[in-house]
Amino acid sequence: MSRYLVTGCAGFIGSQLAAALLAAGHEVAGVDAMSDYYARALKEPNLAGLEGGSFSFAEVDLADAPLEPHLEGVAGVFHLAAQPGVRGSWGESFARYVRDNLLATQRLLEAAAAAGARVVFASSSSVYGNAEVYPTSEDARPQPISPYGVTKLGCEHLAAAYASQAGADVVVLRYFTVYGPRQRPDMAFARITYALVAGTEFHVYGDGRQSRDVTYVGDAVEATLAAMALAPSGAVYNVGGGTEASLRDAIEILERLAGRRLDARYEPVAADTSRIRAELGWAPATSLEQGLAAQLAWAAGTVARQ
Repeated sequence: MSRYLVTGCAGFIGSQLAAALLAAGHEVAGVDAMSDYYARALKEPNLAGLEGGSFSFAEVDLADAPLEPHLEGVAGVFHLAAQPGVRGSWGESFARYVRDNLLATQRLLEAAAAAGARVVFASSSSVYGNAEVYPTSEDARPQPISPYGVTKLGCEHLAAAYASQAGADVVVLRYFTVYGPRQRPDMAFARITYALVAGTEFHVYGDGRQSRDVTYVGDAVEATLAAMALAPSGAVYNVGGGTEASLRDAIEILERLAGRRLDARYEPVAADTSRIRAELGWAPATSLEQGLAAQLAWAAGTVARQ
């Protein structure tokens, strides 16, 4: 039996990781800032399921609280606490991401290095941005295209710096869209399932065929436990389900499982041209077929001249 610190233990993945550690006979010290990114009422039941003799909880802000007491006697740290969300990381909100991701991680790495505790850090596939090579391997060049992704990559660089200069033992996991029970309410699969159960509308922007790799939370937990036990120091791993799924795929599966249809409203992703039509009298006159026919003819002429 070992003692582990789990940051973000009241969250989606953290609470299920803590439960798995407890089930394996370990002692878990859980910390969570209980931030307002989503409702506290959704996190408290996650904690309630962990209560027991081998679990202790402290409401802690990693960015400013003393961390040394929480690292006493721990064999390792699972660092899952973070300010999540790509869309919310733009504009003035970026300061929150810098504080809760970069600063909090720097302080945790400092304390863990001093305590000699291994850290498994939960990074994100957002560090890749629009990866140029598919499937995306760990050797692909990180090119984040959101402030959130920038902070997660910054945390990875901090981990490398502390490993190099302070002897920290850190393993990095890049999660690819994790789904399942307790998923954050802003995530697509969560919104679809709630809408299906409640019989409310679900708005799909675009045709719903956009796809991504998705990972079931139980599989993500197992990968995280394996990283603590088996990974060499400094390793970086993708954690993905190996399954590419679109919103349409998910909706069709959920409809079949629930035995009912989702009230899905597909919203076109197109430019609103009402202003230029009204003010300048302009309107597009070429259909997609006509335009593509012109481009095809141009390509044929170009090839013929070569």
